Amino acid sequence: MFSFVYSVVEETFAMFMDAAPYMVMGIAISGLLKAFIDQSLVQRYLGGKGFLPVLRASIAGIPLPLCSCGVIPAAAALRKQGASSSATMSFLISTPQSGIDSIALSYALLDPIMTVARPIVAFLSAFVAGGLSVLFGGAEVEPEQTSCSCSEHSHGHHHHDDKKTQGVAWTDRLKEGFSFAVFDVWGDLSNMFFLGIILSGVISVAVPETFLERSLGGGLSSMVLMALIGIPMYTCATSSTPLAAALILKGVSPGAALVFLMAGPATSIINVPLIYRILGARRLAIYLSSIATVSIGAGLTLDHIYHIYQVSAQATIGQGADHLPLWVQIGAAVVLLTTWLANRFKDRLNRGGKTSLSCDRS
Repeated sequence: MFSFVYSVVEETFAMFMDAAPYMVMGIAISGLLKAFIDQSLVQRYLGGKGFLPVLRASIAGIPLPLCSCGVIPAAAALRKQGASSSATMSFLISTPQSGIDSIALSYALLDPIMTVARPIVAFLSAFVAGGLSVLFGGAEVEPEQTSCSCSEHSHGHHHHDDKKTQGVAWTDRLKEGFSFAVFDVWGDLSNMFFLGIILSGVISVAVPETFLERSLGGGLSSMVLMALIGIPMYTCATSSTPLAAALILKGVSPGAALVFLMAGPATSIINVPLIYRILGARRLAIYLSSIATVSIGAGLTLDHIYHIYQVSAQATIGQGADHLPLWVQIGAAVVLLTTWLANRFKDRLNRGGKTSLSCDRS
């Protein structure tokens, strides 16, 4: 028993040290996006009918570090600002499937092929869903007041007003962006990130390679199984990355892992009724079917690419992190742990004897 626990701790620590610098990089970039990109510009370009708002929304969501729960109030706000239902759907898909933080983490824990494939598939699934919504979604549904209830977002958020940032000095914008990155982005992602790291260590030690090789070694059945597992789960793009790395090391095909990376963060059983309220029943069906179909197709294609070029995903996993010196990894790990503790302390101060399970940022 002691040997098992020691091995899990060892694997978990190694995964955390590999991931920490890239997580810090992604958090920092998210703060810069908040500081210097006016959200009203994004909202302005997502309104109207046709495919152009869908294209814009599919691209705009890719770098944003929001999970499948956090994106709901953001999308509801876009609808109330005049974004079309189809553009909102595309934003709902591409945003949680990818992000600056998860792309950086993919480079650290996966390999260059998976790192490039992830945002491309996020864009394709978002654009396909939005396009199908334009063609077959029917009349626009009226936007509704929406909140996201999930315990992962129980802490206090900074409800920033973009109008107030106009004319603000760049130093103040940096402070605002830093606060957003530490307390909103990392505050939202930290618990799920650490959970993903811990689970990856458990999987690396506990799951026999032969079991996953038989069940998820590749092929259509593996992809369908991963989609069925991923769609109802609540997981974010960040926490799913170390899980995918651990699964690949245990024999899961990279295509099946990609299906999990796409289907898992894009939706969860928590979000289905909320998306129904925002988009309606017909668009909800388009939303779910598009995620499953595009993810499975992308997974089969990715396995074919690895086969053609004779690349072993297991051999290239985590190579990106090998280029960083140890002091960078240690420093990043200290930053993540310190800011995580700061978030927990802030949670206790904000709670004040009253626990709120609402994350309504709309």
